[in-house]
Amino acid sequence: MALKATIFKAELTVSDTDRGYYATHALTIARHPSETDERMMVRLLAFAVHAGESLQFTTGLSTEGEPDLWQRSPSNEIDLWIDVGLPDEKHLRRACGRARQVVVYAYGGNRAGIWWARVGDALSRLDNLSVFQLPREATNELAALAKRGMSIACMISDGSIWLSDTTKNLCVEPAVWKTARPGRHESASAR
Repeated sequence: MALKATIFKAELTVSDTDRGYYATHALTIARHPSETDERMMVRLLAFAVHAGESLQFTTGLSTEGEPDLWQRSPSNEIDLWIDVGLPDEKHLRRACGRARQVVVYAYGGNRAGIWWARVGDALSRLDNLSVFQLPREATNELAALAKRGMSIACMISDGSIWLSDTTKNLCVEPAVWKTARPGRHESASAR
């Protein structure tokens, strides 16, 4: 018998002074049986950073060729494609061909550094790709916020991401490994 996803509910309040975006989102997050709390919470962090009315979690791990989150235009084009973890180069090349903007949130400590050393040069040619690295300590603390019913406040200012629930506060400061070049690929609605 196949294992089923575990359902998490999150009330996420976003105060993003960098974008001037302020909203509360009632989210349902399906955690795949093979997914860790750390990975699921990195997906939630990515949602907070790019929050908008049309941003959605996808089926992710269970469907090949889909990102973890995406934002589609009214004409069903992919404006924003977000992956978390250490996706392979071929996957990211396809994503950059399908979406206006692609963002990766790499995490995993030393593994992330090894991954970037292996693929960074090849990915540097993808104009619509941005890659951010999340520190290991921060993603471990982020995993500790995971609960089946969560209420999380997120404040974003000057690139720093502050997350808190009723018991814990943490700051995540992503390292910028690559930024998309401005131009025809970049969407005004995406970060």
